Amino acid sequence: MSGLAPYLTLVGTLTLAILSPGPAIVSAIQTAMSRGRDQAMPYSLGLAFGASLWCLCALLGLAALLRVYPGLYAGLTLLGGAYLVWIGWQMWRAAPEPLPDAATGARKTFAGGVLLNLANPKPALFYAALILSVFPEPLGALRQASIYAAALTTELFWYIAVTLAMSTNAMRARYRRAKIWIDRAAGLAIIVLGVLLILDR
Repeated sequence: MSGLAPYLTLVGTLTLAILSPGPAIVSAIQTAMSRGRDQAMPYSLGLAFGASLWCLCALLGLAALLRVYPGLYAGLTLLGGAYLVWIGWQMWRAAPEPLPDAATGARKTFAGGVLLNLANPKPALFYAALILSVFPEPLGALRQASIYAAALTTELFWYIAVTLAMSTNAMRARYRRAKIWIDRAAGLAIIVLGVLLILDR
């Protein structure tokens, strides 16, 4: 492939991966509905940036390092899975609590979004496989920078779009009517994904 074709393949494949059920997108949706746009947007930007860091790691060879040292990968997935289980449990436990005032509620920050996406090292391997298949030729610094820019732009676009869509008044009104069930479903989903990450070492 030449020209724009490999970038379109990268963006299309990455889009499917971002929108498939995972801890980051589940957390972005729940935060947008529960906290509103002002609080959810920095968190979602952190999620997008955190995800893009795995692309950068893949470009810089971390994925190859994880393959050479499987113990390192196992340790990272164990820690990441435990963190996801803890996040999911906190969400489940807080489900019956009323919505806090926007000014006083615990904030989900940009750094929190970055940390959540860095808790799962699998995207490093996903990015490595995707980049190797779409860009099989040796990559210079400019080419690597353009790949990272495409990945970051795609991550930002979808996390921003999801946050805007899920923080509308209509969506938030539906959330308020079913808060306990939505939060528990989201918490359970993140717990399950964390356990699967631990078991799939």
